[in-house]
Amino acid sequence: MDPATTAGPSRRVFLSTAIAAASAGAAAPLIGTALAAPAQAEVRPPDLPPPPTAQRPDAELRALLRQVDPARIRATIEKLVSFGTRHTLSSQDDPNRGIGAARDWLFATLQGYAAASGGRLIVEKQSFIQPPGPRVPTPTQITNVIATLRGASEPDRTYVVTGHYDSRVTDVLNATSDAPGADDDGSGVAVVLELARILSAARQPEATIVMAAVAGEEQGLFGSAFMAAQLKAAGVDVQGMISNDIVGSSTADDGTRYKHLVRLFAEGVPTSETTQQAAIRQAIGGENDGPSRQLARFIREVADNDATGMDVRTIYRRDRYLRSSDHVSFLQQGYPAVRLTEEAENFAHEHQDVRVEDGVQFGDLIEFCDVNYIAGVARVNLATFWSLANSPGTPAGVRIDTTALTNDSTLTWTADTAGDLSGYQVVWRESTQHEWERTVPVGNATEVTLDISKDNVQFGVRALDTKGHHSPAGFPAPG
Repeated sequence: MDPATTAGPSRRVFLSTAIAAASAGAAAPLIGTALAAPAQAEVRPPDLPPPPTAQRPDAELRALLRQVDPARIRATIEKLVSFGTRHTLSSQDDPNRGIGAARDWLFATLQGYAAASGGRLIVEKQSFIQPPGPRVPTPTQITNVIATLRGASEPDRTYVVTGHYDSRVTDVLNATSDAPGADDDGSGVAVVLELARILSAARQPEATIVMAAVAGEEQGLFGSAFMAAQLKAAGVDVQGMISNDIVGSSTADDGTRYKHLVRLFAEGVPTSETTQQAAIRQAIGGENDGPSRQLARFIREVADNDATGMDVRTIYRRDRYLRSSDHVSFLQQGYPAVRLTEEAENFAHEHQDVRVEDGVQFGDLIEFCDVNYIAGVARVNLATFWSLANSPGTPAGVRIDTTALTNDSTLTWTADTAGDLSGYQVVWRESTQHEWERTVPVGNATEVTLDISKDNVQFGVRALDTKGHHSPAGFPAPG
């Protein structure tokens, strides 16, 4: 009988070591044997080759990636920790302690980058009053600090990256105890600041990049919810969003290290799906082809390589069990959004009062952060946003002809107006595969018929520029 269904005491199986052994060529039983990971041993991913349709970073992007500075990342986290607590309900006006001091420092730091950008980077405080609720007992001001790098040729096409600068301890309403928030989420904010520093000094991108340190996440995603709603109300075309939340530690609770592996959470069925959209998806088997899954595929294609030094492990799930992050606010508005998180969390270092208990150090302290690892995550972000903002946008209006029963496939799409557009390619894969497997160049057409049955595979359409940069894929709707 399967040991998992045998009555008796529960058994903990350490799959990480078994997977590492299997990837090294050793035969490793996955069920029935407890395999303890050696302390501080690095575990490489089992098998995460670059996607078949990967886009190699060009010389310009490689030069930008080399500018990511672990020392600056450490300095950012140290400064955020120095405010004692950044709880959403903490002091708004103390110059040295509380969320207000953190807010003002972030604003000043980003303004410094803006001053050196020649006016291309615009920094603002986006404030609102959050009404009382379960985690906000009184009306509370919440402020997002937002830096916008406006696109040169397609400013209306927009991409968003966030980290949340608020922190907490065990009691979500405790606004006075020290809440260092080094990993959750000083690490994500440090990534955002590195992107703002590097991109504001680089060539102006074609599309707009919005880099934000949001607040109120621990109390209920309030800052990002307001930001996403404001963007939606203004009709902003957000074609991709990443939340960097808990990206600071390479070490799991058992001592295993994952120095080059980051998780990418991407939902399947869209959070904002309507009844009509659900009916179409169910008919064509589009559960694995929503906009967020296409964004995740793109991230793997441009950021899982030797230039970033990171392996990106896509998890086909909106988030971890019992958790959520600021990407959910954007999903609720119908925007493609994903989350980056370290491979294996140590929950003793998240949402905990700082204390030593039975010889174990609890608390989200900077000593548990790995700045070289955070630098790798920053490179994943930088490769992603630079590639998104300097490639054509996701093709719009992609449709597949279903007016007749045929064994071929006719796809159409709306012409892109980008000045450096060179053409399109159709991508396809077996329905059981996670990533695109084949590309078919089709030139500058907006219609193509392929002798491949639409009933057997999944298609997408990507736009290409004159430098060979490709967009995320647009998934066809039937019509």
